[in-house]
Amino acid sequence: VQLQASGGGLVQPGGSLRLSCAASGFTLESYTIGWFRQAPGKEREGVSCISRSDGRTYYADSVKGRFTISRDNQKNTVYLQMSGLKPEDTAVYYCATDDYDFCTIVHGSPDPLTFGSWGQGTQVTVSS
Repeated sequence: VQLQASGGGLVQPGGSLRLSCAASGFTLESYTIGWFRQAPGKEREGVSCISRSDGRTYYADSVKGRFTISRDNQKNTVYLQMSGLKPEDTAVYYCATDDYDFCTIVHGSPDPLTFGSWGQGTQVTVSS
């Protein structure tokens, strides 16, 4: 059972990236999926979440309107499309699974404490 985030890189402010969260050994469709990020010296924060039950999506205020989470069940992959990137988006991005039907939102962001399985992260650097 493995979860892997990929698609990070170096991008200029205002640019776009699409992160992928791929699973092997299990089906992502069976889980609520969250994207999180952690910048140096900061706590891990929830970025976005898509619920297992109804596909409802949630976004932290800091990324609302710029990021989009989606599923491709045929590819067993969850994506995070990021546009309008800002230097403050620089962080290691992680995806994680939660076996609860719905996203648990605390203070407007997905709660990392409810997510049990985490993949290795992918670095996103926004800089000119």
